[in-house]
Amino acid sequence: MKSTISTDRVRALLEKCGAYQEGHFELRSGRHSGGYVEKFRLLEHPEVASELCRALGEAFRHVTVERVAGPALGGVIIAYEVARTLGVPCAFAERVEDRLEFRRGFQFRPGEKVLVVEDIVTTGGSARQVIEAVQQAGAEPVGAAVLVNRSGKPLDMGVPAVSLLDLDIPSFPPEDCPLCRQKMALHAPGSKGTQKS
Repeated sequence: MKSTISTDRVRALLEKCGAYQEGHFELRSGRHSGGYVEKFRLLEHPEVASELCRALGEAFRHVTVERVAGPALGGVIIAYEVARTLGVPCAFAERVEDRLEFRRGFQFRPGEKVLVVEDIVTTGGSARQVIEAVQQAGAEPVGAAVLVNRSGKPLDMGVPAVSLLDLDIPSFPPEDCPLCRQKMALHAPGSKGTQKS
């Protein structure tokens, strides 16, 4: 599997939208980082989201995909756009306590071939939880497609995976964070959207 869009083009779109940010951030995983990719700066521009999601779908054009699934919240838009590219239905998983599951009446056929999509991956935890939810629903995950892999490592999802852009943005446990030691203001972006200190 290979992306049909160049990494330079993806970078240019991130910069154009102001999606890549520098500072001191608390990630959803609880780790701290000096760089953050705010997916909603991309997703608020339909022409950009459409171009990137089309590239994700095209990377799996040669694979039998019968449905696309992603995690709520940002993954809903991505799943919809990739599904539209591939001409298949979409679904999204929602957080219930500490895991993701399909609700709202989403039904999968036994063995249905599902492409899992995700926006930004640091640890890959949410994408792997969607893959598990697909399996628990009786369907078959056939791949994972990610807008940005910021882990600095190859994607390890247990299924064939592709990302449009790989970034090596170091992240740290809070107790080992050099930015905390420098007393930089800490921001918790995303749904938290707060300055912590």
